[in-house]
Amino acid sequence: MVIEKNHVQFFTAVCYDWLKLLDSDEAKLIVIEALKFRIAQGQVKVGAYVIMPNHMHIIWRIQNDFKLEDVQRDFLKFTAKKIIERIKQVHGQKKLEEIYVSAKDRVFQVWKRDSLSIDLFSEKFVQQKIDYVHTNPCQPHWNLACHPLEYRFSSAKFYEEGIDEFGLTTHLDEL
Repeated sequence: MVIEKNHVQFFTAVCYDWLKLLDSDEAKLIVIEALKFRIAQGQVKVGAYVIMPNHMHIIWRIQNDFKLEDVQRDFLKFTAKKIIERIKQVHGQKKLEEIYVSAKDRVFQVWKRDSLSIDLFSEKFVQQKIDYVHTNPCQPHWNLACHPLEYRFSSAKFYEEGIDEFGLTTHLDEL
């Protein structure tokens, strides 16, 4: 019997200053590719996710051989670099000025500091967070979809129809 040292977690990362840096499909695909890499490396299993225009929610379990802080840091650092590259290519200097911070350790900032990670201890709490993740695009202030299944950058179709377009999702029963 393997004892899991890392709990299933609800992880939220918010774009700097709540800017819509993930508004385009291309930016969302950067996040998808970064998650796929972490999965392929055996670092995480993703149980549910949604990528919104200015934030993302992920329900995942960091695998036993890896530290939460390291996985989160590397994931956010990689996505930040790729998003900055994309902004330079597509939008140019004007858009880069929105994320200019000139801090000790960076010139630009994509993610707000101190992302949220909450351990999910009960099945009821996990289900509550999955529902929240999947209905997020349907909230009136977003109005990105009428029904969770209509939103492409979410795991809702995996749970409702068994469709996993990006090959990210592991059923929560297997986490």
